[in-house]
Amino acid sequence: MAVRPRRNARRGRNDNEKVKTPMAPHHILVVEDDPVAREMLTAYFSAEGYRVSALDDGQGMAELMAREPVDLVLLDIRLPGVDGLHLLRDIRSVSEVGVIMVTSKTDVIDRIVALEMGADDYVVKPFNARELLARSRNLLRRTVAARAAAADMGTGSEKHFDGWVLDLSGRLLFAPDGTEVKLTRGEFELLSAFLNRPGQVMNRDSLLDCVSHRDWAPSDRTIDVLVGRLRRKIEEDPKNPHHIVTVHGVGYVFAAPLRSKEMNGNRFAGVRRPAPTSIPRKRGPAARKLVQR
Repeated sequence: MAVRPRRNARRGRNDNEKVKTPMAPHHILVVEDDPVAREMLTAYFSAEGYRVSALDDGQGMAELMAREPVDLVLLDIRLPGVDGLHLLRDIRSVSEVGVIMVTSKTDVIDRIVALEMGADDYVVKPFNARELLARSRNLLRRTVAARAAAADMGTGSEKHFDGWVLDLSGRLLFAPDGTEVKLTRGEFELLSAFLNRPGQVMNRDSLLDCVSHRDWAPSDRTIDVLVGRLRRKIEEDPKNPHHIVTVHGVGYVFAAPLRSKEMNGNRFAGVRRPAPTSIPRKRGPAARKLVQR
C-alpha cells in the first residue's frame, strides 16, 4: 500500500521534500575614494540584495580578491596612489571578473583606453543609480553564463590556424613558435568570435554582441580599435592582413584556414608548445573579388 507523505503543518511542506538552499548573493567590490559616492553605492546595492565590500583605494584590493571571490568590481579611475587603470590592468592579469569603470572622466580617449584594457563597461558621473544597477545586473548575468559555457566546453578545447593555437578553456594564445601572446579580455572574445565563424563576414553589430556583452552606442568604433590591436599581435604585416580581413562597407571576415582539436586533459596548460604545422592559405578568384583589404 502506498504511503502518503507526512505533511509538516508548521512549514506547510512534505517532510520528504528537499529544502532548497538559497543562492549566495553576488559579491560586488566598490573601489571609490569619494566617501559620499562610496557609501551611496554600498547602500544602494546592499538594498538590492547584493553583498558589497568597499575600499577607498586600491591598496587592499588584491588581498581582498585573493581572500574571497568577487563577482563584479565598480572601479573609479581617479584614486589616491595607484589609479584605476593600473588596478584594472592588475585585475585582468589574474581574473576575468566583471569590471565597470565608474568615473568623472568624460574624455572619449579615457573610455577607449579603459575598454581596450579590459573594462566591460564605462559609466560617467553623475550617473543614474537605476541605470548602473541595470548595467551591473546585465554584466553579472553574462559573466555567469560565460562561466557556465566555459565549464560545459570542458578542458583543453583549442582552435588552430596557420600555426597559431587558441586555448579556449585557458584563454591563452600561442604563436607558431610556441610563445604565449597576451590578450586582453576584449581581444580574446573578438578572436574567439572570428574563430567560431571562419570565412563568414561579420558586421560590427554582431561582433559587438560577442565582445564583453554590453550595451554600446551606435557610433562606437571600439571594434575597429580591437581589430587593429589584434592584427598587430597575429598578423605578419598588420597593414596587409591575411587573417582578419576587412570587407569594405560590411565588416570583417576571418580568412585563414581553421582546424579544431580537442586535447585529452589539460597537461599542456601553461607549458610552451612546439609550433604546429602551418596550413597554407588558399584563396580563389571569387574570394579575392569579395574580400577587399
